[in-house]
Amino acid sequence: MSSSTPGTPSLLRAINDRAALEVLLRQGPLTRPEIGALTGLSKPTASQLLNRLRDAGLVVLDGIREGGPGRTAELYRINADAGHVAALEVRRAQIRACVADLTGTVTGRFELPTPGPSGGDAVDRARTAVQGAMAEAGLQRVNHVVIGVPGAVDPRTERLGYASHLPGWHIPDLLSRLRDGLGVPVAVENDVNLVAMAELAHGEVKRSRSFVLLWVSAGIGLAIVLDGALVRGATGGAGEVGYMPVASAPIIREPGRANTGGLQAVAGAPAVIRLLREHGFRGGRADQILRRAREAYENGDERAAAGLGELATRLATGLAAIVSVLDPELIVLAGEVPLSGGEPLRALVERELHTMTIPHPPLRLTSVDGNPVLAGGLHLALGETREEIFSSTVR
Repeated sequence: MSSSTPGTPSLLRAINDRAALEVLLRQGPLTRPEIGALTGLSKPTASQLLNRLRDAGLVVLDGIREGGPGRTAELYRINADAGHVAALEVRRAQIRACVADLTGTVTGRFELPTPGPSGGDAVDRARTAVQGAMAEAGLQRVNHVVIGVPGAVDPRTERLGYASHLPGWHIPDLLSRLRDGLGVPVAVENDVNLVAMAELAHGEVKRSRSFVLLWVSAGIGLAIVLDGALVRGATGGAGEVGYMPVASAPIIREPGRANTGGLQAVAGAPAVIRLLREHGFRGGRADQILRRAREAYENGDERAAAGLGELATRLATGLAAIVSVLDPELIVLAGEVPLSGGEPLRALVERELHTMTIPHPPLRLTSVDGNPVLAGGLHLALGETREEIFSSTVR
């Protein structure tokens, strides 16, 4: 942390350094005059700043830009190798890992099968996954690791909850053990929260600082973003709406021991398969049967209209309770079920929801491509790492 006193030259240098680094990150490579113009700094100040950042290893020369006759200008860019981060997505079947440089460019990936029913050491598995991605990128270390899990870590106990299907991860002091085992700062975050972070960083919700993201796949989860910040709850369990009672589902008693009711029972992928089979569609996977129903719906099939309409009502019923409490500016739908149902399902859910609530927030399908959990994990890890590195020029 900087110990700069307000108004001192060191604080002003820190402010200028941060401004220049942020500009280079967004728009680089740039010349000295361009950096000065974009940050409002004089030419001498911009020159001193660049020399300081080059000495710190944060900025490197990136060639020459040819101007008019006899005129050239040096180009500068962020030193991408000044820091690296890793993100992991933990699932029952595998752990996916990737590493990225300071600009966010992914440089290595790795996939590791997770332990079977006999369990395993979460720390060893996480370390192996990170090291595998680092090896592909030719790295010796990373600055920060973010791990996405289909559950939540209670900040009071550091125990993982809502994820009984992940053997080996239910150990005391999980965060502390991961940090000690990996030797770097580690954060464990709910995977749906990371999907919401990916939407903030790369999606079309940048103008919406307050929104909710409903993930519907084999499991159901909700991410809540208010004023640009995640809401995690006192025990980390905010958004675990799969357990939320809805009128059309059995009420779960002792939900920590069973997951046979609630919104999950009527709108999760297994329930979607059963519902659409009842309306005459065939398929062994939710994405498969939903695509068939969507295509039939677009061709005017009445069975598809009934099946997708019922699914929309189920999803809208769950969202209505959320809207009545949070009154979000926007709702983002993500996961296997909304994406397979596509625009027809989105429109049906929105129409149904707006008949049940006074606020009428718009619904949007996720706009993030690729793996949103890893993208969100990299976004969080890069935020922490850039904060640390961009503050390192102050002495």
